[in-house]
Amino acid sequence: MTTNHQKLEILNSLNSLDALQSEKVLGFIKALVPRNRPSFRHHHCKRQAMKEINQALRQTQNPF
Repeated sequence: MTTNHQKLEILNSLNSLDALQSEKVLGFIKALVPRNRPSFRHHHCKRQAMKEINQALRQTQNPF
């Protein structure tokens, strides 16, 4: 069974759910997704800080 076929099977089974069942499935999926993911800005600031630390370390190792 291909991945696309599996996705179609899941989609067809979701279409057959009533409203209450759909809410339960949605709640289950939301529980699986982490809520406190660091933001893009956090990653950007962290990356920038690491670059600055790296540059400072290079400057102290090679002062000339």
